[in-house]
Amino acid sequence: MGSELDKIFESFDGNRIFKNKSILQANHRPEEIPHREDQIKQIASMLAPVLRGDKTSNIFLYGKTGSGKTLSALYVRDELLKRAKKDVDFNLRIEYLNCKMKKVSDTEYRILAELIKKMGGEVPNTGLPTESVYNKFIEIIDSEKQSLVLILDEIDQAVKKISSDFLYNLTRLNSELSKTQICLVGISNDLTFLDGLDPRVRSSLSEEEIVFPPYNAIQLQEILNKRSGAAFKEGVVQEGVVQKCAAFAAREHGDARRALDLLRIAGELAERDNSKKILLKHIDEANTKIERDKILDVIKTEPKQFQYVLHSIISLSEKNNGTPIFTGDVYNHYQEVCLKNKSDILTQRRVSDIIQEFDMLGIINVRVISKGRGGRMREIKLAIAKSIVEKAKKIIEESLN
Repeated sequence: MGSELDKIFESFDGNRIFKNKSILQANHRPEEIPHREDQIKQIASMLAPVLRGDKTSNIFLYGKTGSGKTLSALYVRDELLKRAKKDVDFNLRIEYLNCKMKKVSDTEYRILAELIKKMGGEVPNTGLPTESVYNKFIEIIDSEKQSLVLILDEIDQAVKKISSDFLYNLTRLNSELSKTQICLVGISNDLTFLDGLDPRVRSSLSEEEIVFPPYNAIQLQEILNKRSGAAFKEGVVQEGVVQKCAAFAAREHGDARRALDLLRIAGELAERDNSKKILLKHIDEANTKIERDKILDVIKTEPKQFQYVLHSIISLSEKNNGTPIFTGDVYNHYQEVCLKNKSDILTQRRVSDIIQEFDMLGIINVRVISKGRGGRMREIKLAIAKSIVEKAKKIIEESLN
């Protein structure tokens, strides 16, 4: 066994594929962001008043995953901080928080605790009343004259897990501050996110909106060509690979992040094959792998109520040996799971919405069947491979425990 492992390790010593793999990673920040100049200018013009200590409107950036929202916001942040003058009588702070981070965004308390930590303060992870954490936050940010910009990425996820009240509370803080002005920059993958908010919250936000359109195949190809030239050794990318990557990602809502992931994983697969080049077949293999991993990642990060519903669907599907099940059966089983876990029970309508979301994600297939005078029923069938179902069950069970 040892000699076989030595061969594997030796094959990686002579890396023929990558020059700098980090350029294809999601956290890489390029110096230029192609095809987003207009959006960057809009963000900059809206936030520019903070350089003189003025309050600006709250801003919301919308667009599908991988459309350059976060990169653009952070690019403007860096440029603003470069321009901030040291000889003025106020401080400019711009803090970024990803609301999808596990154990950060699941309660209002934890979001505030994380922001306090970023501002140099400290509160315990749990244990204090939320009001006390708000008071601590106010105390820290109002200790000096400053303009504070909070960039809250994937803000829709936090609202989905908590409620829109924490947004309302943040926007109302300005009335309690004597030295500091807060501006929110919300980033959301959900274009209809604000429509579902309580009108009271919506009016308190008084926001400006910027929509990021998806990249098309030609734009994605240009992005990939720029990155691949720096990421791979010369001549290792077979002709047609970049075009195929761009075509796959353009089909998936123009997701640049997915395109870069495809190219990176294809490179890793080529390396494992001991191939001298990244071939078209490696793109197909990478696409299959990403699809599988994406589903498991969604299941892992969804709120508990979503996991309860999916747990019910999987349990009933196994019990019925893969034959279709119905929404009423799922709701009955879901109620039992909630009672067992001492959790609140959502309404049947809300559970129906969750089932619809799973259908959109491709985890299940939902078909509406007419029963004549008996009305209509929704038939549910699992749409993921058995190997993924097993992994999904394990993730949900670990989460429930």
